Amino acid sequence: MAKMSTGDKERPPQLLFVKALASRGRIEAIAQQMGYHPHYLDSFLRMQHYLLHMDGPLPFDCRHFIAIMAAARLRCLYLVNLHVLQFLRVGGDPLWLRGLDCIPPKLRRLSEINKVLAHRPWLVCKEHIEKLLKISEQSWSLAELVHAVVLLAHCHALASFAFGCGCEQDLGPEEGRAPLKLGLPGSVCFCDVGNGCSQELLHLNRKRSLDSCVELESLRERIHWLQVGSEAREELRLPAQREEGFNGEFLGAADLSCYVLDPSFGYQEFAQCHEGQPQIFRVQDYSWEDHGFSLVNRLYSDIGHLLDEKFRKVDGLHNCSMAKRQGCEQATFKRAIWNYVHCMFGIRYDDYDYAEVNHLLERILKLYIKTVTCSPEKMDPQVFERFWKQFKHSEKVHVNLLILEARLQAELLYALRAITHYMVS
Repeated sequence: MAKMSTGDKERPPQLLFVKALASRGRIEAIAQQMGYHPHYLDSFLRMQHYLLHMDGPLPFDCRHFIAIMAAARLRCLYLVNLHVLQFLRVGGDPLWLRGLDCIPPKLRRLSEINKVLAHRPWLVCKEHIEKLLKISEQSWSLAELVHAVVLLAHCHALASFAFGCGCEQDLGPEEGRAPLKLGLPGSVCFCDVGNGCSQELLHLNRKRSLDSCVELESLRERIHWLQVGSEAREELRLPAQREEGFNGEFLGAADLSCYVLDPSFGYQEFAQCHEGQPQIFRVQDYSWEDHGFSLVNRLYSDIGHLLDEKFRKVDGLHNCSMAKRQGCEQATFKRAIWNYVHCMFGIRYDDYDYAEVNHLLERILKLYIKTVTCSPEKMDPQVFERFWKQFKHSEKVHVNLLILEARLQAELLYALRAITHYMVS
């Protein structure tokens, strides 16, 4: 890993708290990378904590299973394994982990919008929304759907970041079958930490730890469920273990196809896409600031503020010698990256000269951004270290944070616009 500058070393106490309490290995990898920009990390953790662990329209087990579906769509075993652990910790049914055929029909109906949002978000339309909200026993409420859409977009974007920063390379020699360490339910991983590691959260985790022995025993029983029967062991690729021999580890499933609808569906160049004859998305007609923010905040209280803070934090990050190399201002360089990501998803700004993208972004950097954005699973895990050796590690993380947030906002814009069209139709 590249050496950090003096500025990089000056991290606030909460980052040290995250590092100390995060589960070892892969679970802390994303927080460690984001830790090069601690102000952003604090904002990210608070938003994610709210999305996954605070009061909201969706039950906690459904939230983590939706995250599994989203991460599996982009073949991000790192995030799938992380949310499998969280799913079990909150009491999720282990049988769901056998795949889409074993989950409630209501959840399974999200597979289509998950597929489209992940690869070709410009295809999302009000018909997708109508199908999910259609009155039936398996229908979604508008608030539940907004929560689910934010979860899907968040995990898709986070998968891009994980691949872009090489987090997947920690999965071990057997393609992701290295053991995941299961800590006590009272411990904290980067999925749990939020609100700047506040005293309130510390108190909550102390309270949880009082019953940790009981909770761990319950969790062991759920893990044991996954290991009962040869069929389950084959599907989930878990080793045969006796319950009394469980030591807090189990193997994650390397085959993610059981969570994915239509695995062959992938990204297609927007300009070459003839399916549905997509129209260019003009930000002047529907923007996050003027439309998306108010809608998402109204249907899922406060999430809009947390998302908006994250967008602003990444826009405010400094220390970018890449911009100096191109002889331009930092804001100009960052906008070129942001607009290039949006352009690949068919989103255009009428007030921007797109010739600047080719002028400011070197060809190899554009290729890297495009791969991380559109086909992150194709990333060579060593590319992050090999690229731009003349730049600091923190600057490369900075680029990946811009990709993460730009992709997240792009998916949200398409989904929220479709919801708006449904509401006014």
